[in-house]
Amino acid sequence: MSAYTSDLLRTLDTRGYLHQLTDGAALDALAAHAVVPGYIGFDPTAPSLHVGSLVQIMLLRRLQQCGHKPIVLMGGGTGKIGDPSFKDEARQLLDEQGIAANVASIRRIFERFLTFGDGPTDAVMLDNADWLDRLEYIPFLREVGRHFSVNRMLSFDSVRLRLDREQSLSFLEFNYMILQAYDFLELSRRAGCRLQMGGSDQWGNIVNGVDLARRMDGVEVFGVTTPLLTTADGGKMGKTVAGAVWLHEDQLPHFDYWQFWRNTADADVGRFLRLFTDLAIDEIARLEALPGAGINEAKKVLATEATALCRGRAAADAAAETARRTFEEGAADQALPTLAVSGPIAIVDALLGLGFCASKGEARRLVAGGGARIDGEKIASETAMVEVGPEPVRVSAGRKHHGLLVRG
Repeated sequence: MSAYTSDLLRTLDTRGYLHQLTDGAALDALAAHAVVPGYIGFDPTAPSLHVGSLVQIMLLRRLQQCGHKPIVLMGGGTGKIGDPSFKDEARQLLDEQGIAANVASIRRIFERFLTFGDGPTDAVMLDNADWLDRLEYIPFLREVGRHFSVNRMLSFDSVRLRLDREQSLSFLEFNYMILQAYDFLELSRRAGCRLQMGGSDQWGNIVNGVDLARRMDGVEVFGVTTPLLTTADGGKMGKTVAGAVWLHEDQLPHFDYWQFWRNTADADVGRFLRLFTDLAIDEIARLEALPGAGINEAKKVLATEATALCRGRAAADAAAETARRTFEEGAADQALPTLAVSGPIAIVDALLGLGFCASKGEARRLVAGGGARIDGEKIASETAMVEVGPEPVRVSAGRKHHGLLVRG
C-alpha cells in the first residue's frame, strides 16, 4: 500500500511514475488540499513528439485526472539553444519560423490527452520565449546568474558525462540549465506553478529551479522525476528498426502505432498498461496474470487502449480489426503500411522500403533465416523479385510485421 494520502502521489506511485521527489511529504500534503499547477517542458525540435515523450504526456494527464492543473511549457526560447542532457553533440538549431510551426503541430497532440480551457484544473500551454526572448543579459547575470555555482553545475551528470567523453559543450548549451531553472521561477510568478516534472535525466535542472525559487522569492516549489524507461531487454523505449514511433498520424500510420504496442514484450505488458492506458488497476492486474498465450490478449488490449488515447477510439478499433484480419484470417488490408512500386522489386528492397529492416544486410539475413514471406509463402532466395499486379501484395517480416506492395 502506498503511504501517500493525496490522490496525486498515490496514483503516480501505484502506476509506476515516481522516481525522485524533492520533498515528497510536503508535496503530498499540498496536493491533498489544494489544486497544484504543475508543468513539464517540451522542446519543439520536430513537428511531432514520439513515444519517448509519452510518459511525460501521461504524467500531465494523471495530474489533471487527480484534480490539478497541467501546464504544457513549449521551449520556444530554450529550443533555440538545445538541452545538452546526455547528448553526444550539439543539437541543430531551428529558426523562429520552424519553432513556431512545430509548436502549433505539437499542440494537436496534447489536445488529445488533456482538457484545455480557463477553469482551475484546465490545461494551458505556455511558451518560454515569452520571457526568455526579453531577458537583458547583464541584469539576468546579476539577478539570476549569481545564484548558480559553476562547480555544482559541472557536477551534474548531464554535463559531466559530456566532458568526461571529451565532447564539446558550448557555452550556449551550458546556459540551458540556468534558463530552465528560470522557467520554473517565471511559472511560479506568472501561473502559481508549484511543481515541475520530468524524466530522471532532468533531476539536476529541476533541483536548480527549486533552489532558485527559494533563493529569489522564498517560495517552496517541488520536483518529481519519472524512472528512465527501458524495455525488458534493456532497450530504449520507442526505438525500433524502422525509426522513431511518432505520435502524429501523418508521420506514422495508425496501424503501425497499434502494432508497436502489440509487439510489447511479455514482461513489459503490465507496466505499460499502468503507464500508458486509463484502465483500472484491478483490470490491469487481471490482464497481466493471464496464463500462457493469454498474454497476447493483454497485448491487444494495451495496443487498442494506448492507440485510442493518442489517435482516437475509431482509429484504434480500425487498427485492431486490421490486425485481426491480417493475423487471424490472413487477409490483406489497405490499413497496413504500404510501398508503391512501378515495376518488379527485389524482396530485399521491399523489406527495406517498408521499414522492416534497417539495411540490406539485415534484410538478407531475414530472408536466409526463413522470416520473409510474400502473401504467406516463405521466400527462399534473397535475389527473389516481387511482381505487383492490380491487387496489393502482402509482405511479411516474421510473424508480427506486415505491409503491402501496391502498383504506383
